[in-house]
Amino acid sequence: MASPTPSTEVPSATVARGSEQPAAQGKPSASSLPHPTRRNLIWLTFQYLLRIVFTVWMRYRVRGLEHIPAAGGGLILVNHQSFLDPLLVGLPLSRPISFVARDNLFHIPVIGWILRKTYVMPINREAASTASIREAVGRIRHGFLVGIFPEGTRSDTAEVGPFKPGFLALLRRSNRPVYPVGIAGGNDVMPRGPLRLRPRRICVVFGTPLETDELERISAAGDAALIGELRERVVRCAQQAADWKRELDG
Repeated sequence: MASPTPSTEVPSATVARGSEQPAAQGKPSASSLPHPTRRNLIWLTFQYLLRIVFTVWMRYRVRGLEHIPAAGGGLILVNHQSFLDPLLVGLPLSRPISFVARDNLFHIPVIGWILRKTYVMPINREAASTASIREAVGRIRHGFLVGIFPEGTRSDTAEVGPFKPGFLALLRRSNRPVYPVGIAGGNDVMPRGPLRLRPRRICVVFGTPLETDELERISAAGDAALIGELRERVVRCAQQAADWKRELDG
């Protein structure tokens, strides 16, 4: 496949907390955070290699990159199909995304080091602390795109599951745009079970962002209305990705 263009083909980054440590009381200072739009050498190397693997092995395709700005913080909401999802969303971008990952993954040799060097933030899913929320909000305000999976866990099917409401605190405290993203084919390439990759096509669609004024208007109708609208935007992107995937597969 030809080299990626801003609106059609290939990939860019996942998310993590670098080697930096959060500031006192768990709130990161601007000086402790990496640059929000400049990729480090470790991520750039992974990105370059994985773009080749994903494009050839999985026939990876992406569209809608024009919706992601070159700078400015925001929240990226993605449907969750496989462990590959952070990579599938980050690979086509020219700026890093800071995803959240289970804190126990950071204790695994090599994997923990990679996560720290690729902008990932740890979170305890059993008891998400205010310190974790403060760090994520701090990153968004610093100019990072922070990625989360509102379903909370991988879907057993291609369908988008219900959204858990916990992400609303992050959305409201950060007061930044939301970028919906839909993935199709991730569960075919890496289904639940043994960790192995299968040669299947993957398509990713970045949807139209919801700006802060639109989010405030929807939020006025209550949490249920806001969650419903945000889920609908992600579902729409996932459906567009699935339709595109079927079209390419013939």
